[in-house]
Amino acid sequence: MTTPDSLLLEAPVNSTPHHDVDQALAYPEPPASPLWHRHGAKARPLTPEQQRRNCELLLLAQHTPRPRSPRTTKTRAEARS
Repeated sequence: MTTPDSLLLEAPVNSTPHHDVDQALAYPEPPASPLWHRHGAKARPLTPEQQRRNCELLLLAQHTPRPRSPRTTKTRAEARS
């Protein structure tokens, strides 16, 4: 006769702790490029007036259709000959 205690399966014991590390990476990550670091003075923040103007220009540009280039009178095939 089986008891409920004997039906429980024990998980296998792993000797090494698992830390969700990707073992497929064979080499360490290279150091960051020096070009990624900024040197010198930081840019000054925009004034509220500049921010408002930029917002207006952005909204206008998003809702204005792009100008089409004017068509030439010749087709491409005619221009080649």
